[in-house]
Amino acid sequence: MLSLWRKIRRTGRVAEPAPERPAAAAAAAGLGGSVQIRHVDAGSCNGCEVEIASAFGPVYDAERYGARLVASPRHADALLVTGPVTRNMAEPLRRTHAAVPGPKAVVAVGDCARDCGVFAGAYGVAGAVGDIIPVDLEIAGCPPRPDAVVEGLRKLTGR
Repeated sequence: MLSLWRKIRRTGRVAEPAPERPAAAAAAAGLGGSVQIRHVDAGSCNGCEVEIASAFGPVYDAERYGARLVASPRHADALLVTGPVTRNMAEPLRRTHAAVPGPKAVVAVGDCARDCGVFAGAYGVAGAVGDIIPVDLEIAGCPPRPDAVVEGLRKLTGR
């Protein structure tokens, strides 16, 4: 056991250098670097939710860049919306957006949120997130990889 501690002491801290700071999105100007985020599933297949959970997990750790998930839209600065907006979720999404105090930002995560993806033209779909509420930032992918989600959130926080 003592030899392990010696090896740890000799090696020191080993970590990758931080990635370069991204160009901040226009919505980030009023948010001040730390963003409280409310996630809204508007009708997705849950693929994006798995990747968002990974983005906030210990490997990608989106919280180190100032993004934190909150439980209430009244405590949020931004909405993270996944999936095409179904007819049943259009009004709750509008109400959630209205409950977020300003300045606020909306991030459309995944191809379904951006342009309805494979659900385009389905009878239960009201449209993409941008058709229902204004979108400030889009993250592409079906589902987007956790590093893409973190990169999008870094654009939002400006860190």
